[in-house]
Amino acid sequence: MKKLLSLITIFIITAFHAQSLKNFAVPKGYNKVTEIKGDLDKDGENETVLVFDTNQTASDYERASEKKDYKRVFYILKNEQGQLKIWKENSKLLYSSGMGFYPDGNILNIQIKNNCLVVEQQFFSNSRHTQTSKYTFRFQNGDFYLIGSYDNFADTCEFNFTNEINFSTGKVIVDKEYSSCDDDNTKTPENFHKEFVHKLTKLIKMDDFKIGEHQFKIPGLKEDFVF
Repeated sequence: MKKLLSLITIFIITAFHAQSLKNFAVPKGYNKVTEIKGDLDKDGENETVLVFDTNQTASDYERASEKKDYKRVFYILKNEQGQLKIWKENSKLLYSSGMGFYPDGNILNIQIKNNCLVVEQQFFSNSRHTQTSKYTFRFQNGDFYLIGSYDNFADTCEFNFTNEINFSTGKVIVDKEYSSCDDDNTKTPENFHKEFVHKLTKLIKMDDFKIGEHQFKIPGLKEDFVF
């Protein structure tokens, strides 16, 4: 009897939540960048993730005619009886369409893997440097939480720096590799690799996360792990 009541309660809460979600319609002037589908809350039904260039510019930069720097937004949508409804909207996580030195070469790769949302982005900060980030979010306890962060800053030949953390286990990896752009015997700094455990007091919600605004000290170094 208790099990039956629990199932009824869950059904009522789910139904109420679905009814409270707003219907989705593509905002005027928005252009779709990508679309993926997958199950994010383990209910056996696929959610839809849509990414758009908005009609709002992020800067005055214009790399070519009709190629302005637009802010981006993504929506996580539920399908309720054939109607897409807004489950989550986020405009903090994605770089703008004109980010970096060579925007046409930028990468945006969004996946749903193991019931998690994985957002990977890459841009050129100049003609030789690339900045790559990957953030993993999992739906738990009624919201989306950041459970993984990967950041890589690389030169075409001089260095390759990686900071990575699994927030579920607390495992942190800091890796710095150096090399020379020349064929001579130019002295380069020593490579550095460190692994340690750092657990947050509480996981960060997707809505509270903005790239580069969180940090903690790296033991033994005079620098922070920034994510």
